[in-house]
Amino acid sequence: METRPLPSWLPVANRIVKALQRIGLPLGTIHVLTVPGRVSGRPRATPVSPLVVAGHRYVVAGLSQSDWARNARAAGHGELARGRRRQAVALREVTDPALRRSIVRAFPTEVPHGVDFFVRTGVVEGPAPEQFAAAADRVAVFEVSPVPA
Repeated sequence: METRPLPSWLPVANRIVKALQRIGLPLGTIHVLTVPGRVSGRPRATPVSPLVVAGHRYVVAGLSQSDWARNARAAGHGELARGRRRQAVALREVTDPALRRSIVRAFPTEVPHGVDFFVRTGVVEGPAPEQFAAAADRVAVFEVSPVPA
């Protein structure tokens, strides 16, 4: 299955979500992940919806080569914010295919409002957990761990 172009409304929606988060209004499970840019080093923020599987927290990049996923790979750390709460985090890409499948399989149950994005962009064919698991080799999954102060 080929991925489709990102919806034209996505950049505007991302800006709105980031602005609402900055003023302290959390939206559902959405957090803002900020990582240093891989070239400029400047902070780059994107909305994400962390999910918990087997007691570990993860974020999924529907497009494995998206800028935020590439920046997260390069930096290995960032800041996760929800409303006005911020937390320094380590980011480790999950490379084990079986673990990645189990995490992505859990996505439609753990983050139901995020399913539509994956379907509309062609990452998955439908909302069933098995359809998500089948797409695990086409997405990037990062484990999110708190960085001790």
